[in-house]
Amino acid sequence: MAKKKRSLFNLIFGNNHIQPGGEATQLKMLNGYMPVFSQFGNEAYSSDIVRAAVDAIARNGAKLVPKHIRKTNENVTAVHDNIENLLQIQPNPFMDAYTFYYKVITQLYIQNNSFIYIDYGDLGNIRGFYPINASTTELLEYQGEIYAKFHFLGGQKITLAYTELIHLRRFFYKNDFYGEPNDHALYPTLELINTTDQGIINAVKSSAFLRGLLKFTTTLRQEDMTKQKNKFMEEYMNINNSGGVAATDAKADYIPLNSEPKLINSPQMDLIEQKVYKYFGVSKEIVMSNYDENQWNAFYESVIEPIAIQMSLQFTSKIFSPREKGFGNEIIFESNRLAYASNRTKTLLIQQLMPMGVLSINEAREILNMAPVEDGDKRIVSLNYVSADKADKYQGVEGDDNNDN
Repeated sequence: MAKKKRSLFNLIFGNNHIQPGGEATQLKMLNGYMPVFSQFGNEAYSSDIVRAAVDAIARNGAKLVPKHIRKTNENVTAVHDNIENLLQIQPNPFMDAYTFYYKVITQLYIQNNSFIYIDYGDLGNIRGFYPINASTTELLEYQGEIYAKFHFLGGQKITLAYTELIHLRRFFYKNDFYGEPNDHALYPTLELINTTDQGIINAVKSSAFLRGLLKFTTTLRQEDMTKQKNKFMEEYMNINNSGGVAATDAKADYIPLNSEPKLINSPQMDLIEQKVYKYFGVSKEIVMSNYDENQWNAFYESVIEPIAIQMSLQFTSKIFSPREKGFGNEIIFESNRLAYASNRTKTLLIQQLMPMGVLSINEAREILNMAPVEDGDKRIVSLNYVSADKADKYQGVEGDDNNDN
């Protein structure tokens, strides 16, 4: 049976895209910018230093755990539904959750914009999330609504309502909708890195170039010079000449050429790498996975946590209707920061919080990277703690101080 070719474009978007029922016009920006975003980053992502920095952010950010909660004045309730299942396990048929968030965060840091398409089924229920990797994005306006028109390298086009797109941004400044591109800020450093890499390559190659001159003291024909040169090279300029000594007669003098290519030194190379790491907000220790507890906490608070906050707000805003948000529905992204803490810190934390009833047994076991137990949802409270309004009774002190007389 012959296999039919199916378009990935149609598999993802199908007939769910929106075509404005008339002639749409480009959305006019307040600052006069064109409402068009073109892909940037192919050259940037080709740099090993840039790729290592972005990878460090993406592989750690992809470990964030999405949760659907319902927050009311009384309490916070976990909602284990289809949306949470999609976000935690498999957002779409082609990606698991880790791969999905890795790609989304990589796009965010390379392009400073990351679009996620929410796939609604025929009944209006969410059945998938897809990161959009378009070559060009154009914002359109029709009858007061904003649409995003994506152009792909394969020639396909799709127009989607902006309100149904999750849009993450970095360096959000001049443009009213898009994050600022990396080109002007990052390209000078990339050119410096490329020049340095080419210099090292050329320095290595130069060692295989001209090593010396064979100066003949008599006039020879070109053929004779070539013959004498080849003979000299065969006899003395090869690895079989174990003695390392060459001999010439009065007909020729051998003059060695000492080539000393200039290479960038280690401190200068570190300075260039640090420029890239600083641009992406990471340290060399994070990139090399050689960090301590304090370095990880700084990285989490300055890089991972802002990503978690933005994704929480965007997913909540675009997934739920105003009515659903009114009932307290939210998507939050959490991370077990204590997984990177030292055993001493974990032990001290458990000793301090468990007697106060802040942690359950399973929560304490999770901190220690241990599997949960059946009765682990219980909370243990020390008798040394008592409710503030019952403190006098607990201590055997009754009545008002004014009645002591």
